[in-house]
Amino acid sequence: MSALDLPALEQELVTRVRASTGNRLRNLGVAVCPTGVRLSGQTTTFYVKQLAQESIRKVLPGVSLINEINVLAA
Repeated sequence: MSALDLPALEQELVTRVRASTGNRLRNLGVAVCPTGVRLSGQTTTFYVKQLAQESIRKVLPGVSLINEINVLAA
């Protein structure tokens, strides 16, 4: 994958995460780097955090994933 493909991949991952979580994440961030993918944002449930993570794994099954989504008290 070239560096020019990274913004397109990041946008695709953001679209998939939003679709799988029903847009229940705030301040969603997806960063793709040579070492893996970093997810960030805020939600009110661990379930939504896991949905976001698994939507990335469906697209990039072997990738190293750092899930920094914070679960906030409702």
